[in-house]
Amino acid sequence: MRLARRGFILGGAAILSGCAATSSSQTAGFRPLATSALPPRPVLARAAPGLQTVQVASPPLDPSGVVRKELMDRAMAALDIHHRRVPLRDRMYLVDFKKYSGEERLYEVDLVAGNVTALRTCHGRGSDPAHSGFARDFSNIPESYMSSVGAYATAGAGHGAQQGPNVLLDGLEYSNDRARERAIIVHGADYADPDFLAREGKLGRSYGCFSVAHTDLPSLRERMGEGRLLFAWA
Repeated sequence: MRLARRGFILGGAAILSGCAATSSSQTAGFRPLATSALPPRPVLARAAPGLQTVQVASPPLDPSGVVRKELMDRAMAALDIHHRRVPLRDRMYLVDFKKYSGEERLYEVDLVAGNVTALRTCHGRGSDPAHSGFARDFSNIPESYMSSVGAYATAGAGHGAQQGPNVLLDGLEYSNDRARERAIIVHGADYADPDFLAREGKLGRSYGCFSVAHTDLPSLRERMGEGRLLFAWA
């Protein structure tokens, strides 16, 4: 394993891989599995003295249909499957790797109000060696430079020598459980900034990290925090 491009992340024990290199490794790609069932959304009970309890449903989730249904279904299932590692259910973060890298495909989902905010994020160069703008293959193998799919738990704010401020992630499934070893994080990058997109028509590629525009990172870093779900799928 090559260590020359790696630095320690303050606030976590992870060793960082730089997310902007030029080489790649040929590895077996990970292919998504079948769709999981969507668990029911919580229902709140509202009662008044002397009256029968009335069941009041929470607001609809993503009423405009911004997020692809399969992605939302899988993420909702992951909230329950990994509830011990993702105890905070006020909001979650989804990444749709079926979408072109120039499109908004990183979603903050408000699980209370139902609203969705869309941002842009990069995929790994190993997932798109031809730089087509589409991620084709996924891997959990170090030095593959591929993105990994599955459920992650946000692990709080970090700071790396190369990437600077970031959000640490813990992979929760066999498809991404080496995220700390691979230093898969959320960080800002020049190749994710709007001027790069305007010039190239798509975002650049990372080493597998969820790179975002520098202007988007501060809010994400604060709001992701620790103990929330980030779910990526294709």
